Amino acid sequence: QVQLVESGGGLVQAGGSLRLSCAASRIISSIKAMGWYRQAPGKQRELVAGITSGGDTNYADSVKGRFTISRDGAKTTVYLQMNSLKPENTAVYYCHADASSVLAPQTWRAYWGQGTQVTVSS
Repeated sequence: QVQLVESGGGLVQAGGSLRLSCAASRIISSIKAMGWYRQAPGKQRELVAGITSGGDTNYADSVKGRFTISRDGAKTTVYLQMNSLKPENTAVYYCHADASSVLAPQTWRAYWGQGTQVTVSS
């Protein structure tokens, strides 16, 4: 079972846009931070963007000005708006959360989504 559910991936042409969504299940009781990572074939997984419970954000240098991370009012869903997409952005994008569960509310751990494929054609 996964505690983070992602959606929004797909195939777009270079210069196009996609919006990824990640929803935390109720098994997650508190969220310290959420973010997006990506992994291309043969490459290491890398951080794309993150947002803390206080609203502070950070981005990989390669996506600054093009990608925007945001969250809903309940802080249980995080979004990644990706504009001006490039072929090199092609990867599987994973949602991540630094959170506690209802079963261990005092223990913080990492949670991962199943990944959603983003393919940018030239």
